[in-house]
Amino acid sequence: MRLSRLSRRGLLLSGLAAGGAAALTGCNRGDDAAPAAPASAMTLEEAVAGDWREAQDKARDIWRHPVETLSFFGLKPGMTVVEIWPGAGWYTDILAPYLAASGGKLYAANLQPNDPIAIEVVEAYRQKLRARPRLYGDVEITAFGATSGPMAPTGSADLVLTARNVHNWMAAGIVDKAFTDAFTALKPGGVFGVVEHRGSPGGVQDPTAADGYVEQAYVIRLAQEAGFILDQASEINANPRDTKDHPFGVWTLPPVRRTSARGQPADPAFDSSPYEAVGESDRMTLRFIKPT
Repeated sequence: MRLSRLSRRGLLLSGLAAGGAAALTGCNRGDDAAPAAPASAMTLEEAVAGDWREAQDKARDIWRHPVETLSFFGLKPGMTVVEIWPGAGWYTDILAPYLAASGGKLYAANLQPNDPIAIEVVEAYRQKLRARPRLYGDVEITAFGATSGPMAPTGSADLVLTARNVHNWMAAGIVDKAFTDAFTALKPGGVFGVVEHRGSPGGVQDPTAADGYVEQAYVIRLAQEAGFILDQASEINANPRDTKDHPFGVWTLPPVRRTSARGQPADPAFDSSPYEAVGESDRMTLRFIKPT
């Protein structure tokens, strides 16, 4: 896909497996290989507050609003959930323990390992899960990419979700496939939850989303063309301070904080303070339904 090494590594740090990728089971993982005992139910608030989450990840909760976002998408105990392109596992650290504690199931449709960066991302994610099998439970790693197979068994998922990936799929020319594959994985009545950097309305959408922003109406149209119905839009992750006209696109803002054009060395003279004051991007939060 046409992403710089910096922005693609950003997937590893903040949250970017061929179709037959191996699943992780709870019975073949090092020192903690014994099957986990049945766990007590965990609330979403407890999962978000968990001491296993990294401090830098928790610091971003003020921008990403995980409790509100996952509640809006309708996450419930015992669900079968697909997370597309989990990256380093920012949301996995919440979803996997929550689902494991209630007999649910998480499929992680990660990158296809077709280049060194993708291989690095997927392997780091796999090692993360292997390190704490009792916490994360039986997360099954599948894949999403240009030539990937199903994200999960057809019609099995209650919820498919993705955060800040639509622009990456557009850049890679696989956005239509993403929405179609999500539709296929869902049960009738299932939810596709999308969070994405929101572009200013009324313009002409760049089909490659070169600045990282996508018009909300464009995302809705993509979903409708795949067969989804827009159920509701939320302002949970809105940021009115984001003017969306930054010199290096959305990546000028935290958490990437780019100081030079893609592929160029960082510019130590660039003043990032105005962009720190903005915070993270303005984001749409959309809930789509697969018709029954």
